[in-house]
Amino acid sequence: MSFFPKTAFQYEVEEYLSKVFRNNELITALGTQEAENKYQSLLSNLSHPPAFTSVRVNTHLASVKHVKKLLFEEIQKQFKGLRIPVLEHPKLQDILLIPVIGPRRDLKKHASEVIVGAQCGYAVLRGAHVYVPGIVSTSRFVKAGDLVSVYSDIEGKCKRGAKEFDGVKVFLGNGISELSRSEIFSSSGPLKGLGIRMIEPVYLSPSFDNVLPSHLFLQNLPSVVVSHILNPQPGEKILDMCAAPGGKTTHLATLMQDQGEVIAMDKIANKVKKIKQNAELLQLNCIKAFCYDGTKALSVEKREDKQEGPPFLPESFDRILLDAPCSGMGQRPNMAYSSTLKEVTSYQPLQRKLFTVAVKLLKPGGVLVYSTCTITLSENEEQVAWALKTFPCLQLHPQEPHIGGEGMKGAGLSLDQLKLLQRFDPSAVTLQGMDINSLQDSREDDLISLANKDCIGFFIAKFIKSNSK
Repeated sequence: MSFFPKTAFQYEVEEYLSKVFRNNELITALGTQEAENKYQSLLSNLSHPPAFTSVRVNTHLASVKHVKKLLFEEIQKQFKGLRIPVLEHPKLQDILLIPVIGPRRDLKKHASEVIVGAQCGYAVLRGAHVYVPGIVSTSRFVKAGDLVSVYSDIEGKCKRGAKEFDGVKVFLGNGISELSRSEIFSSSGPLKGLGIRMIEPVYLSPSFDNVLPSHLFLQNLPSVVVSHILNPQPGEKILDMCAAPGGKTTHLATLMQDQGEVIAMDKIANKVKKIKQNAELLQLNCIKAFCYDGTKALSVEKREDKQEGPPFLPESFDRILLDAPCSGMGQRPNMAYSSTLKEVTSYQPLQRKLFTVAVKLLKPGGVLVYSTCTITLSENEEQVAWALKTFPCLQLHPQEPHIGGEGMKGAGLSLDQLKLLQRFDPSAVTLQGMDINSLQDSREDDLISLANKDCIGFFIAKFIKSNSK
């Protein structure tokens, strides 16, 4: 049941992806029609939000049971007594899942319109209100307190401050304007703060604006899986190579009981600042964040004894997480992907540079986990095939927990190797939508199974380094 149009790509990117998902290995295994059905399902599902909102509990400060109770009460307040369950995940015991109600097809559209940018629109579909910087256009006479219908300009063609827009726009729901049009587009500079309070979103999902901020971290389910697979232990020295905004970094520190050392790196200063803020908010002290390019993190000279930050000597870390920069094609919802083919294909060489540094920084016997939030072969299974050929010291290792599917065919990996990989595939589920009645009739086991499948596109590989050669 597709509510939104299928995700649109630039022509050359669509051609590229089409070949990826119709590769010879895949067609031999599935057949032409089944491969085509999976690809079309992928394009449809990517434009819709996942069926569940997932939040990670900061178990460093509170128990899951306690936070679950507080969250249930908060959701009841937000949804005016509507009893939406908060589910505990049986294999990820620090995560809570909230079913998303929708799409709601019976919402009445209002004459006054507000157009928001694509990224703001995606946040609204996952439970956010509209903040002023996300507003691109409003109808001519919008006043504070007006009921407005909110639309997303998915192609980015609406001019800021326009009084009407006839381009491609997607209905996101209805809200109440907190400000007048003149206040939103004030000439004294861009305003901050809440612009539209959503009261009838197409997808009903809780807002987490200032909700239990030190106890909860909004995080996609596969992103939580990654840290469990790395499985850091108290007292170890861990490297998170591309760490911003710090969700996985803080999770690693929590799993280590804040004992040991988590080095977090990112090459953008504002993102490093965000990592530090998140560590402070969650009261985690073992994290040290540095603004540094991961491709240059290997030291070729002797370090000063007291030097804490990068570059580091070879074989300095017990475990390394390389959640690599990637084309991000697994993110949901995404209705119009704007990157060019040149941009999409630029990530593979960068990932290999980072991976090479990671292997050298890892101690013998250490664990390296590689992950991306994309769906291509070139950034996922092809990277695994390259790594195994390039670094004889690396061995693929089973992942625990294994919640996603196995790796995708097309990179020449054996069936046994594919089973050791973990690919979260948005095409693995048929979009059904969820209303209160179907939710109340569902078994908890079935809801958990749906949450495991209906999430963002994601890939994980786990390696063990057998020796230092």
